[in-house]
Order: sequence, then structure tokens, then C-alpha cells
Amino acid sequence: QVHMVESGGGLVQAGGSLNLSCVISGRALSALTMAWFRQGVGKEREFTVGAAWAGGNNKAADSVKGRFTITRDYVKSTLYLHMKDLRPEDTAMYYCAAARNWEANAAGEYDYWGQGTQVTVSS
Repeated sequence: QVHMVESGGGLVQAGGSLNLSCVISGRALSALTMAWFRQGVGKEREFTVGAAWAGGNNKAADSVKGRFTITRDYVKSTLYLHMKDLRPEDTAMYYCAAARNWEANAAGEYDYWGQGTQVTVSS
């Protein structure tokens, strides 16, 4: 079992930056594929960025490429989402997710989820 808790959401102006954190606990973390998803009101949950917890396998959706970066701190067992040049369309609940499947992509392929943290970007 893997447990994740996100934090760091808030209100930011367009063009600003925000960093989200996801503290992870559990077994066999090195085998996990990690990702940040988001879900706006009335929208489907969508993938933003992902990477293997052990390193490599980095992916980013076209909508956030060059603006969102995923990093990890093994000592703190924390996954981070660094967001810059934020836009109103980035407003959503952001979720940390983990999958045992190395090739996981869609939300349905992820096994573990945090509770989410809200990001609101004002214009």
C-alpha cells in the first residue's frame, strides 16, 4: 500500500509560480511510476507530468511542457510539482498519483491517489 498527501495549493496570479508537494509513504516505492494529474470543474482528470520514482521515464503533456517540472527528494520521500508561467486554464484540483505499471498513462492505470490540492490562477 502507498499513501500520499499533497500540499502547496493556493491562489496565484497569471504568470506566477507555485510548487506543490506530495509526501509518499509505503513499500517498494522504487518500483513506482509517479505523476501529477489535474481536474478542473466539469472536466476529466488529465495527466500533466510524470516520471519514475527511481528516476527516468519523464513525460509531460503538451499543455504544460516547458512550464511544469517534476522532481523528487528521496530523503524527504517527497514528490514535487514546480509550476511556472501559470495560466487561468491551469486552475484545477491537482493530484499526486502512483502506479505499479511502468507504462501507466491514463488516470485509470494509476493505483494510488492523494486527496488533491486546489490551484487557482486568477487573470
